[in-house]
Amino acid sequence: MSQPPDGPSDGGSAGSSDGSVERRPAAWRGDDYDRISGPHADMGAPALDRLVLDGGERVLDVGCGSGRVTERLLERLPAGTAIALDGSASMLEQAAQRLQRFGDRVTFVQADLGRPPLPIEGTVDAVMSTAALHWVIDHDALFEGIAGALRAGGQLSFQCGGEGNAAALIMAVREQGVETAGAFHMAGVGETTARLAANGFERIEAWLQPQTIAFDSREEMIDYIVTPYLRPATGLPDDELFRLANGVVDRLGVFAIDYVRLNVTARRG
Repeated sequence: MSQPPDGPSDGGSAGSSDGSVERRPAAWRGDDYDRISGPHADMGAPALDRLVLDGGERVLDVGCGSGRVTERLLERLPAGTAIALDGSASMLEQAAQRLQRFGDRVTFVQADLGRPPLPIEGTVDAVMSTAALHWVIDHDALFEGIAGALRAGGQLSFQCGGEGNAAALIMAVREQGVETAGAFHMAGVGETTARLAANGFERIEAWLQPQTIAFDSREEMIDYIVTPYLRPATGLPDDELFRLANGVVDRLGVFAIDYVRLNVTARRG
């Protein structure tokens, strides 16, 4: 099994003095993310299920995170291989631990998804992604990179935050003087379909799906808000992150977050 490279984490953002967001290295922590990312993996699993696989393909998991869904992918590829690609060295280190049992059937690549071409050798039979692509601001560059990595006729299936995703959560943070909307791109169906078509994709199906994540306690919800949202979106110190998260729970008044997921399947022309 190849080891994840060392290097800076993927692009994120930080709060400036006026409360807006500036781009900066994201503060992803692979071990913390792996601990709380069960809901993300469950929401994203249908994107993997929509891939038609014989078991011998070469598949690229774009934005693999800590490898939870990559693990399910490799279980469907008994004679195939996977490339686990992420912008964060910390995420890739955690994924390498989770996927150790698959040996050299998985390769790890660190890359910025907003800077094509993707640094992989040759092309793959399929590309999948879960809970990641909304962190890439430039979706034109994103789909250019994915198209270049995928063979003609190859499958694309992904799920990420879509238009309206976590709107109440984002507003609750904004009400406390911190703007995070510039840290991600929550795309809609029309713009995504047009961008994919412009990059040579066909048989495109895209739809938005509301989903809710419920939590058993205030503490669980605060931990979740900090780890996959506030820390990478703001880069603020932990004491400020937990202050913000406490305020969010107070404003929302429920132990739940309403999501909107963008689901897409397509074929490379």
